[in-house]
Amino acid sequence: MAALETIRTKFGIGASLIIAFGLLLFLVNPSDIIQTIQSASSKYDVGKINGKSVSYTDFDQEVKQFSDVREMITGQSASSEQAQRQTRELAWNNLVERYLLVPTIQKAGIRVGQQEQIDLFVGDNVSPVVLSTGMFMDEDGNYSPALVREFLENVSSDESGRGLLLRNYLQNAVRSNRYTEKYTSLFTAASYVNSLEQKNAVAENNTTAQVDFVMAPNTYFPEDSTVVVSSAEIKKFYDNHKENYKQKATRDIEYAVFEVKPSASDVNAENENFVALYDEFAGTDNVRAFLQRNSDRQWTDRWYKDGELRSVNKDVDAFVTANKSGVSPIYQSGNNFYAARIMELANVPDSVYVRHIMLQGADARHTADSLLTVVNKSNFSTLATLYSLDKGNAADGEQGNLGWMTQNAIIPGFEPVLNAQVGKPFVITTQYGVHVVEVVKTTAPVAKKKVAVFEKAALPSKETYAATYNKANQLAVKANGKYASYKAACDSTGTYSRSLTVNEGTDTYGSIGHAKEVTRWAFDNKPGKASSIITVDNNYFFVLAVKEAHKEGYAKLDEVKDGIRSQLYREKYAQKHAQDVAAQIEGLSNLEAVAEKLGTTVSSLSDVTFSTNSAPSTEPAFIGAVAAAREGALTGPVAGVMGAYVLQVNGRETGAYYTEDDAKAAQIRIDGYHAQMLFPLMMEGKVDDNRARFY
Repeated sequence: MAALETIRTKFGIGASLIIAFGLLLFLVNPSDIIQTIQSASSKYDVGKINGKSVSYTDFDQEVKQFSDVREMITGQSASSEQAQRQTRELAWNNLVERYLLVPTIQKAGIRVGQQEQIDLFVGDNVSPVVLSTGMFMDEDGNYSPALVREFLENVSSDESGRGLLLRNYLQNAVRSNRYTEKYTSLFTAASYVNSLEQKNAVAENNTTAQVDFVMAPNTYFPEDSTVVVSSAEIKKFYDNHKENYKQKATRDIEYAVFEVKPSASDVNAENENFVALYDEFAGTDNVRAFLQRNSDRQWTDRWYKDGELRSVNKDVDAFVTANKSGVSPIYQSGNNFYAARIMELANVPDSVYVRHIMLQGADARHTADSLLTVVNKSNFSTLATLYSLDKGNAADGEQGNLGWMTQNAIIPGFEPVLNAQVGKPFVITTQYGVHVVEVVKTTAPVAKKKVAVFEKAALPSKETYAATYNKANQLAVKANGKYASYKAACDSTGTYSRSLTVNEGTDTYGSIGHAKEVTRWAFDNKPGKASSIITVDNNYFFVLAVKEAHKEGYAKLDEVKDGIRSQLYREKYAQKHAQDVAAQIEGLSNLEAVAEKLGTTVSSLSDVTFSTNSAPSTEPAFIGAVAAAREGALTGPVAGVMGAYVLQVNGRETGAYYTEDDAKAAQIRIDGYHAQMLFPLMMEGKVDDNRARFY
């Protein structure tokens, strides 16, 4: 210690740390330290592809770039949860292509040259990636090489950098797509069926057998005590089929959830509040503003047919259906309160055929008013071609035609077309610009109503929220962070506890979504631990405990031995049962005698074939036995899953309904399946996808 103090004094803290680390290595296995460091760093990795770690930061940057690309191509941002999930999937697949698929394909000697890539953009062999990019379509919806060239020429002058980002994306996507096309074609071309194989396939599919048979059903329960499956047999099966027991990391958890629900006093309070606002709803001249201030359901310009409000509330629908005007009474359904006010009646078609001229800019309204004075039935398409900024819509071959619209499929802001006069153009303004709009034709008008629906849900009060929290906290405190205490606490408090096995991607518990925080806690803690309160959506309180942890890799023998035993028991029982049947029917020469002996009847099947056309419900063991059996002779017993079979083939027929074209089509399906499996097999063992930890 004196020597260490001297070194610390002379050389400072740096030397002390070096010595301390050396002592640590002396006391602890170095491989354990390295593993701990790697584990700590990889914990924040989204995954690993072909040996390359992908950090959360790198992946997030990739996702942001793909979001920008998506917005440039589609004009829409990835705002919804589904769109964000799709964008993350695209970003991940792009990394897999970059780090694994393309390098692996290149090792096979496949190349995509520079001139070939140019040809894939503007040549005679345009890539489907480019063909499907809407920004390269002309006004007739056809691919335009000129637009591609214009885009590529203007990339360097785009100071925002977005053009360069899009160009790089397209180049990589086109290149990767070409590599995968070539690689897949290589394997497809290698799948060769010679004439003899094809002849055999046709013969097998055209040969059918007529079979009589007797089945003695397998009775798996209760178990036969004479059928024994040993531990050694289970271990041998496990070792020989270990790949079948690969698993992702999972946790066996038990959890209690406390939902914050409005109390009876909360519902009564909302009832009083609703009643206080009812007269204002019934008499206001600005119902839209009233609903915006006070209602959970806002005003809509939708026209309702009788029965369409049933999805909102059956009493509201009944009132609107039975009346032409007026305000309904107050209706209660559960914790929700409703009132309806009929605002307008009209005969409105379900569908309207619409065309438009879209304008933008400071003079858009002035231009629209000018066009309105000259537009007519004969020149609308011509004016749309000259003035409209929307070049992508030309339904039925006429520029400006948007086609049929309904209330459920309408451009936002175009709602006035639903009850507009046919053949009379008018001007509307939407988020996209100013439009000269004309309704060309409609379906038959139907009586409909515009209805204002005042709706309020009773919400939990602060007192209710606190009371629910206290219940959850009581359980968490009694659990005291331990699984055993959690179980006892559930019993003592009368709390219902659910059991569930979760993986890192689990974010839904029953009907409760957005619960990823619960899953993260389960994976961040060891078996035997119990949580404090975890709040989800500010409406649910979770308390959970981890019972078991299953690491990624191979399931332990103890975890799967019961399933293996059950499988081996069934197989051994089926064989023993077939042997028992053989002993019972020994010496019998026809199926009727066999059936009588076994206490069953003779059944028949026709058109049994050992081919791709075999009925999927027919047991493979039965079909194999039919294919090998001699005509007119008893065969069996054959051990099957459902029972032991004794059969007799009465005849075989050779038809001509299965042709060489059918055989080729079947081979194409097989080749397609192989092509689908090609890249998943390439990724096996080389791609670790841990995105579920973060999203």
